[in-house]
Amino acid sequence: MNAVVKPLYELVKNHVLGRIRSGELKPGARVESEYELVRALKVSRMTANRALRELVQSGVLARVPGSGTFVADLRSAAHPLQIRNIAAEIQGRGHVHRARVMLKELVKCPAEIARLLGLSDGLAFHSLIVHHENEAPLQVEERFVNPFVAPDYMSVDFTRTTPHEYLMAVAPLERVEHVVRAMAPNPTVASLLQLELSEPVLLIERTTWSQELPASFACLYHAGSRFELRGVFSI
Repeated sequence: MNAVVKPLYELVKNHVLGRIRSGELKPGARVESEYELVRALKVSRMTANRALRELVQSGVLARVPGSGTFVADLRSAAHPLQIRNIAAEIQGRGHVHRARVMLKELVKCPAEIARLLGLSDGLAFHSLIVHHENEAPLQVEERFVNPFVAPDYMSVDFTRTTPHEYLMAVAPLERVEHVVRAMAPNPTVASLLQLELSEPVLLIERTTWSQELPASFACLYHAGSRFELRGVFSI
């Protein structure tokens, strides 16, 4: 069987991503310019341009006109859906975080999620965790994780760390997609959040990618009366 040959721009992207994953390039660090990539990797200017442009579009890099291209910090972006560790967020308000792990298992996930995570056998790690703020349930986190990206997920104690914190350590974010909707909770979510079935919840569906692979799909349910999204933007 013939080996698949990657396009040159993908090789340039992998060069930049490799330096980020290794820690050589940290958030805020300047990356090589198109000219520097052309000289170092012996590629065309068009190839280098496409590689950097796609990394900017995916949110891995950020361009600053007149200054260059830099490694983006997904964890501190000023956005109402910024990727934050819920434990740190609660503790930052001076409150106490506690997690209850309801489920942690290897399952054959629903077909739609298997396709999303690129799992041909459909097997994924599945966790269900309730995050409390000062003993009041704030968030129900249901997560499916690609075993190829985070093989040790099942051995992690999620009462001492969060899935977010663990995944950020072993599978740094390269891309994130969100869907936000208000909905009526199902009986399980309503019970875990101590809500009536008639009370609305805010659901954030979050898909993440790392190392060019889909890493996880999470459904984050919040009590509508105890949670809000807030952001400040300048135009």
